[in-house]
Formats: sequence, structure tokens, C-alpha cells
Amino acid sequence: MTVSASVAPLPHASDAHGIVTITLEANQGPMTILDETLIRRIEATVRLVPRTASGVVLASGSPRVFVAGADLKSISGMDHHGLDAYLAFGQRVFLMFCELHCPTVAAINGAALGGGLELAMHCDGLVASPPPSKDGQPGRPYPIGLPEAGLSICPGWGGTNLLPARMDPQDAMRRTATGKTMLLEEAVSAGLIDRLAPSPEALLDTAKAWLVENRNIHADRRDGLPLRWIGRPNLKAKSLQAYTETKGEFPGDPGAACLRAVWAGLDVGYHAALDVERAELNRLRAAPAGAAAIRSFLDKSAAPKK
Repeated sequence: MTVSASVAPLPHASDAHGIVTITLEANQGPMTILDETLIRRIEATVRLVPRTASGVVLASGSPRVFVAGADLKSISGMDHHGLDAYLAFGQRVFLMFCELHCPTVAAINGAALGGGLELAMHCDGLVASPPPSKDGQPGRPYPIGLPEAGLSICPGWGGTNLLPARMDPQDAMRRTATGKTMLLEEAVSAGLIDRLAPSPEALLDTAKAWLVENRNIHADRRDGLPLRWIGRPNLKAKSLQAYTETKGEFPGDPGAACLRAVWAGLDVGYHAALDVERAELNRLRAAPAGAAAIRSFLDKSAAPKK
């Protein structure tokens, strides 16, 4: 897939300190969903980040979510070759954040699920805010995680190798293999979130402060790979032990598919893990269990709200 000159960049602005904020616009009502158009716009926008930028904040324009996940309707309708190309394109675009010559942080204001969390985890840091209050009461906690296995499929944009690098790796591998997500407080306790803003209104300022405090953190990813993935020297031994202890728990798909991608990352490298994720997701979404689960999810999403 190539970038079209007609692709409109996402809203982006640089402040007086050289920090660029990129805003993911809502594209399905008040929600933000990762579809091909949004990924193309992300690509076009990241290309505009100047080499002189001191940091990048990836924020969401949705009042409800950071990114609610991938566009399953499009994924289910693609043929094998089309889905492989689409997933590979997303993988390349997400890795663009790892090639920037400055620190990056995702400013999470709501649900970050599936591909949305994978996109965020390609940033160096994850900063989140509590949900906005409603009628003077605390807001409803929002979910964070990789729910794909709950639909009998697996992550396709690096999640199998990214989540275990940001929290207890065995817990992360089990969650990925089962599709079990977390609520915000649990994600904070697990160490997945690097910093919690005191309020939704303070999210961007907190994210920028994190960038300033970690202004040189990007030096540890000069290879163009995510700062935190299971193959990093400081993470590999613990991740390998977690894999060894976990793999026997999931002899069948989709858990086994997720763990095959984990092993590919540990044994060969990050790009090998992406190749396995792409192949396994393509296979699983066409299998009877995956096709039925996606269809049921789409039917429920389309049903009128009572």
C-alpha cells in the first residue's frame, strides 16, 4: 500500500517547546476506530513531524475512547491477500513512531483496545487520565487490553510482543491468549500505565511533562523497534521464562496462535513476530470459530440500543 497525495493529515500542532501533538479524530460518530483511512492519515501526519521536534504526543479527539479497536467489518470482508497487505501496512505505519528522533507518548483518555492499544504501545510511554466525572460522580472506568482472543482471533499489530514488555509478562501472555482486558485502575497497578494524570483536563500537560522528564529515552530504540518489546536485552530472559511457563496452558487456538507469535519474537525477532501475527490472524478470522465470533460481534454492534 502506498500513500496517496490526497490523504489529509490528522490535526497536529507544535507548542513553544517543540512538542508535537497529533490528534486521532473520531471517525465513527463519537468513536475512533482503526480503519485503513485512519492508518493512512497517521502515516501522512507522522511524516510531517520535523526532525527538530522535542517530543510527540499521540492523543485522541474522541470524548469516549482513545481507540476502540480495529475495523472488524473491513477485516472480515477482505480476502487473504488483502488482509495480509492491510495488516502489513498497519505494522509499518505503527513502527514509524519508533523511528522518530524524539521521545513519544500516548495520551490515553478512554478505552484503548486491540489495535488501539497496539498503536499506543509503539509509543515510548503511556500516560492515561481518569474517566470524566458525570453528574458529580466518578466516571465509569474504561477498559484497556487485547480482547482479540475473545473473538477467536489474535492480535495483528505487535500486541503479543508488546504487552508482556510493559507488565508482568506471564500475566500479559495469559491475558493475550484469553482476550482478558483490564480496567484502568488495574492497568495502572499492573505497571502498564507509566503515569496517571490527576484529571482528564490535565492529560496533555501530564503527557508533555513525561516527555520532558524522559527527553533522552528514545536513544534506547535507535534500531527502529519499539522501546519496550520482549526481545530487548533487559526483558528477554524474564519473557522467555514466562513463555516457558505459560505455553503449556494453551494447547489450542487462539491462545496457541498468540504464543507462537511470542516465541517468534523471542527466537527470531520483532519482525518475525509480526509475520506470525499476520498469518495467524488471517487464518483464524477465516476459521469457523473466528468468522462466527466476528459476525456475532458485528450483529450486536449494529443492533439498536434499548
